[in-house]
Amino acid sequence: MTQPVKAAILMIVGMFAFSVMTALVRLSAQQIHSFEVAFFRNILAALMFMPLIIRMGPGILRSKQPKLHLARAGLGAMAMLSFFTALTLIPLAEVTALGFASPFFATLGAVFFLGERIKFHRTTALIVGFIGVMVVLRPGYVEISLGTVLILMSAGLIGTTAVIVKQLSATDTPEAIAIWMVVLQTPITFVAALFVWEWPTAETFGYLLGLAFAGTVGHLCWTRAMSIAEVSQLQPFEFAKLPFVALIGYFIFSETPSQWVWLGGAIIFLANAYITHREARLARINKSEATSHGSRPTPI
Repeated sequence: MTQPVKAAILMIVGMFAFSVMTALVRLSAQQIHSFEVAFFRNILAALMFMPLIIRMGPGILRSKQPKLHLARAGLGAMAMLSFFTALTLIPLAEVTALGFASPFFATLGAVFFLGERIKFHRTTALIVGFIGVMVVLRPGYVEISLGTVLILMSAGLIGTTAVIVKQLSATDTPEAIAIWMVVLQTPITFVAALFVWEWPTAETFGYLLGLAFAGTVGHLCWTRAMSIAEVSQLQPFEFAKLPFVALIGYFIFSETPSQWVWLGGAIIFLANAYITHREARLARINKSEATSHGSRPTPI
């Protein structure tokens, strides 16, 4: 099996696992608070990694960039708390469609807080992506809810953590990235859960075990795919989340996504896929020129 095919399969499996996780989060949150669901998602996933750590030895946790792990855990915990809460407030397909906007929010943050400059193509893609968000939200026709605000905030945080994961994958194994995420996010989410604590029932605990397993499988597949293929090659497979979640939402929660969710999600995704593909291509050209001529790469 070639590496691109392997990465594609890993991404599809990962997207399906994440889709199952979203449904189990909704089911768990019917009895306990979403903050508590986030805590159990992390601590149960950490415990699931114990056999792997014992079998492979403590060397599997070795990292050359511990500060990045800490930053990723802090941002990831806030993103998870926002995302899980949003899942209890708005339809699953709408959450997924708006989640595709995460790279755009990361780009805007880099412009405003890091002073990065963006050129015409990225600016155009940002505008198109913003139009896609507006198609899903339809402000003036539909009230902007707390769930919508939370998922947009989560999208921005996830966009930032995706960049960190790509940096980490250059030096650390996918297993180390996944393990450190849940280990470091466990105490952060525990503090949040303390304020709303309620012991889960046996049924809810089963959902929690399922979502921890699905989330762990999804994250391992995603990080492994990121480590063996370029982002531009993998990104189209992320759109598989929308039909997966739409089917799950329909059969389990009787939710039917509107045409605006499908249209807006497609616009957001295509704009994001275009700019990712273009920047990856330009990066390869710059690297090739730098190698052949001994010059410095031109900034994108």
